[in-house]
Amino acid sequence: MSQPRPKLGILAGGGTLPARIAEAVRGQGRDVFIVAFEGHTDPATVDGRAHLWSRFGAAGSIIARLKQEGVGDLVFAGPVRRPSFTELLPDWYTTKFLAKVGTRALGDDGLLRSVAKQLEGEGFRVVGLHELLTGLLTAPGPVGRLMPDEEAAGDIARAVEVARALGALDVGQGAVVQQGIVLAVEAIEGTDAMLDRCAVLRRPGPGGVLVKVKKPQQDRRVDLPTMGVTTVENAARAGLRGIAVEAGGSLLVDRAAVAEAADRLGLFVVGIAVPDARPGEPSA
Repeated sequence: MSQPRPKLGILAGGGTLPARIAEAVRGQGRDVFIVAFEGHTDPATVDGRAHLWSRFGAAGSIIARLKQEGVGDLVFAGPVRRPSFTELLPDWYTTKFLAKVGTRALGDDGLLRSVAKQLEGEGFRVVGLHELLTGLLTAPGPVGRLMPDEEAAGDIARAVEVARALGALDVGQGAVVQQGIVLAVEAIEGTDAMLDRCAVLRRPGPGGVLVKVKKPQQDRRVDLPTMGVTTVENAARAGLRGIAVEAGGSLLVDRAAVAEAADRLGLFVVGIAVPDARPGEPSA
């Protein structure tokens, strides 16, 4: 007789992913507990579900509550805006953690990997979204009907090069290139704000492309690049002609809806193979 799977704790950011995870896991007969973060988590995420509202800086009380609830596995789900230190208002546990990780807290991936390691030290097992929602990883090839032409393929190659260099510095996961020109790179503002900038930076002629790839050193459990219908709509609004995301290294939320939106708006969306790290880069 198989052992019941441990209760899943969801560290919930914004968007629909946390609720989708909760629904899927509950459908498998597994108990769920949600940690919702003030100013980030959609209140609808916790409707009818066991949960705790907290702030990022209250790590000590969050961990105590997770243990009290009997949580065994933890998953990071949904985007968050990184708070400043003054917004964080760290408790003593969080202050000690930040002092320990030091400069690793400067980049999102370094910080998240340190958080995952700390949680594992507390006895939790950190799992990836793609382990809970099968089919969430982007598959190679087109998502809708359209495919990039030769010029777009050149822009994709250039954007991959830029995004990987950016990721190696633990800065961001995305870049927009039009006709070989880098229009924007992703930093702390996130993909949507980057696309907003591109709307006023676009050049005459065929539109640019958005590329999102995982960082070379990425921990696949905690922060893979993610895209969904909103990304497609914002890319179209910015005048782009398409989106390329790393096959097997990114998350595609609601593939059928993304395909419909891409076809309706006249954009290509494609999963692309990204080469292994070059000599001197950290391996994934």
